[in-house]
Amino acid sequence: MRKVAWLILIAALGTAGWLAWALLTPAVPSRQTFVMLHPGYSTRRIAAELKTNGIIRNEDAFILWHYFRRRRSLKAGEYMFDKPANIIDIQKRLRRGDVYFHTVVVPEGFTMFDIARAIEAAGLGPAEEFLKVAQSDTALIADLAPGALSLEGYLFPDTYEFSRMLSMPEMAAAMVKQFRQVARQIGLTAPTDSGVELARDLPLPLQTTVTMASIVEKETAVPEERPLVAGVYYNRLEKKIALDADPSIIYAELLAGTYGGALHHDDMRFNSPYNTYTHVGLPPGPIGNPGKSALLAAMHPTRSDYYYFVADAAGHHRFARTIEEHNKNVAAYRRAMRGQ
Repeated sequence: MRKVAWLILIAALGTAGWLAWALLTPAVPSRQTFVMLHPGYSTRRIAAELKTNGIIRNEDAFILWHYFRRRRSLKAGEYMFDKPANIIDIQKRLRRGDVYFHTVVVPEGFTMFDIARAIEAAGLGPAEEFLKVAQSDTALIADLAPGALSLEGYLFPDTYEFSRMLSMPEMAAAMVKQFRQVARQIGLTAPTDSGVELARDLPLPLQTTVTMASIVEKETAVPEERPLVAGVYYNRLEKKIALDADPSIIYAELLAGTYGGALHHDDMRFNSPYNTYTHVGLPPGPIGNPGKSALLAAMHPTRSDYYYFVADAAGHHRFARTIEEHNKNVAAYRRAMRGQ
């Protein structure tokens, strides 16, 4: 009996030693490693994924420790491993849900095409999938912009942290949610007693205000100029003068898939309702996603008697009341550009 007891003790000590080694000895990933743990994965499947990727040394030890911890939930998500860690530390991370987030930077003025490429570059999925959502999921904004042709204009510029567990519609919804928050802050929308957001009529209804803001955003990067640029465009709208906004032609060609990276004289006749040279008034929808400053400019334009503006070769613009004055400013701009 004593011999059997000793054998049991030795076996127990050996098992305990092995378990301690398996639990406490860190595995060292050969490189920065990403592991996707999908919802519904069993503990055994999680252990297998981690072992296959070199994150843990032993699957059985991982499973035993999980049961010892009373099966506390291990959260699904994408995890990044780049440092040595033992099983105990790894399970702490999985219980916390310390998932990896991909950063997506959306600058002011980005189009849905630009955002789709940024989504893909961040490793979150094909650009085509996001673009498909942006072009079709208008229900996300239908209460505020019932005539929206896409989500263009409502994918608010910001820095986003997205997990790969998010779907493309969820990413788009996060951007629209940010638009709604900013719109409420600046008074573009107003809450009702029931909590529903209503669009406010300012110079124009919300949908056309956002369209105006998107053009202003594309025309000048100087925040203090934006209200004056908006005022010029409102003056032209009132007089039924074509807006003649070059960025609208670029957007028309982006929609058609024909934009080659530069505008030429022939492009001014491009057949599209977005071409503000050939169609008087605003285009059918936004031509990009404006930031807060451009939205405020479209809401509160500077009143003036200007009808024209042109770049001054120094990052700003010169404004004119008449076509003659404008032509002089254009000539000055061309001279300045030749002299550079």
